[in-house]
This record gives sequence, C-alpha cells and structure tokens, in this order.
Amino acid sequence: MKDRKHFIDWIRVIAIVLLLVYHVAIAFQPWGLMIGFIVNTEPWVTLWIPMTMLNIWRIPILFFIAGIGVFYSFQNRNWHQLLKERALRIGIPFAFGFVFIAPLYLLLLQKYYEWKLQYIPNSSHLWFLGNILCYVILTIAPLYFLKKESNSLFALKLRKLFSSPIIFLIVIVCFVIETIIAKPPIYEMYALTTHGFFLGWLAFIFGCLFAFSGDVFWNNLSKYRWIFLILAISLFAIRITNSASFPNNINLPAETCIWVFTIFAFGKQYLNFSNKSLSYLSKAAYPIYILHMIFIGISCSLILPLEMNVKLKFCCVLLGTFAGSMLSYELIKRNKYSRILFGIYK
Repeated sequence: MKDRKHFIDWIRVIAIVLLLVYHVAIAFQPWGLMIGFIVNTEPWVTLWIPMTMLNIWRIPILFFIAGIGVFYSFQNRNWHQLLKERALRIGIPFAFGFVFIAPLYLLLLQKYYEWKLQYIPNSSHLWFLGNILCYVILTIAPLYFLKKESNSLFALKLRKLFSSPIIFLIVIVCFVIETIIAKPPIYEMYALTTHGFFLGWLAFIFGCLFAFSGDVFWNNLSKYRWIFLILAISLFAIRITNSASFPNNINLPAETCIWVFTIFAFGKQYLNFSNKSLSYLSKAAYPIYILHMIFIGISCSLILPLEMNVKLKFCCVLLGTFAGSMLSYELIKRNKYSRILFGIYK
C-alpha cells in the first residue's frame, strides 16, 4: 500500500515485544501463580515498577491497532471478503491455540508444580483474538456505512471532528464512562472480563475512526506529542507515588488514553518508515504472540530451579522465550499448513 502507515506496524511489533517482557516479569512476582504463571521462589519486586507503567496501555493499544488494521483491510475488500479474511487469519489460530497451544502451557505448569496432569482446552493469552473476532462482527455494519458514505456530509463532519484537539478529550471521556459503568475491581484486568471486552471494543472503534480520519488526524496527534508525553509521565508519577488522590475510574482510563496518544504521536513522527527489519518482524510478531507462553513455560521450568541471581534468571528466561519463539516461527513459515494455523498468509 503506497500510503501505508509504517509507524503502526512498528508500534505493533514493539507492543508484542513488550508483551513478552511483561509476561516474563510476572514469573518473578510473588502473586504470579495466582494468574497461572510458573514463578521464581525469589521475587524481583522492583521489576514491577516499569511493568506497572506498561500494564495500563499494553493491551488497549493493541485493540486500537486492530481497529486501524481492520479499517485499512476493508478498503480493498467487500464485507464478506473481510469477514472471511479475518476468520482465516484470526479464527483458525484462535481455535488451534485454544485446543493445542494454551493446554500445552497448562500442562507445563501442572508438571512443574507436580499437580495432576489434565488436558484442559482454554483461551489463556489468546482471549485477545476471540475479542477481535467479536469486534469485527459487531462493527462490520457501521464500517460498511463509512466506506459507502465516505464522501457524505456525515463523513466530512466526522473527519472535521477528528481534526480538532477536542477529539482527544472525547476519547478520554468515553474510556472514563466505560470504566465508571463497568466498575472493574482491578482496572488492568482485561482478560475475559466485561470491562476488558467493552474497553477493547471502544479502543477498536476509535482505531477504525483514527484510520478513517486520515492524515489530518495523525499530523495533529504528532503536533501535540510532547504535551502528551509530559501528561503521561506526570499521571504515572502521581499514580506510582500516591502523591495525589484521584478517583481510579477517572485517572486510570485517562492515563491509558494519554499513553496511547503519546505512543502513536511519537511513532508517527519518528517511525513512519519501512526496512527489512520491519518487514521480517511484522510477519513474525503474530506467530510469536501465539507461541510465546509455551516457551515461557519451558524456560521457567529449566531455569527457575537453578541457583542463580534473580536478575540473571530473568534475562535467561527472557532470552529463552525470544529464542524459542523466533526459531519456531522460522520453522512454521516454511510449511504451508503450519502457516495457516498461525495466521501467516503473506
């Protein structure tokens, strides 16, 4: 695509990399076992400080990116071609992962703790894919309308709204309203929760609208990048130090949105280029996301029992996870059947 937004591809790759780092970090937190992770007996508690910053936007930004991707994909397809393409690219890997990938990780967890071995099909980290499938189905009709009426008065007014700085406040208010209505006990608990579903859908919709709005929106976003960065860092500093008391159902969704604006803005300014690395990594990111929990399980099983400094263990588990995932991708991409199972179609 001539006018492809390469910075979106870069942000997606970076977000997947950070997701792997985040998941490995959970293995070094004392509460990790409660959410199904193999954990080290000696925690690295201070590691969680930067992870707390990531946790608030790492999943929402992927839903924004999913919406952007679906919108651009729809421009070259009709509605049933889009549904078929997403069913193949997302539905097949989700079903395969539900039956094989997630249960395999669970078996590794059970074996490590010497629990009874049970094969249990589940979505695990792949819940994200199930959500996106739902969003595509739920959003296909309004997306079709926007495509058909792209030059209508409504579309022109919508683009005008997204060219104004007021849109940033509107996005924040929508996320705040969702959080107030959903009342999540833990804001960052996105997986398989009502809050996670509707927050993700909101991010998906706005991602579609960001893409629909075109370059005027992206240029406007980039113009305010330093303001967004200062606001994001300030809100994080306030949250982590408890230096001020704000209602969580307001400051957490606000911080989420501002981090997302910041990342998109700096990406637009500095990452809107392509090279061989991006071409390779953008294809590898999706299969690596699907596979990485298996290699976290294997790496933890081999490394955590060793007598070793906790920081060195973290580095070894992280290296094992990346290496195993990358090597598996190299094997998967060479077979036409495994490519289908992991959503590789280019």
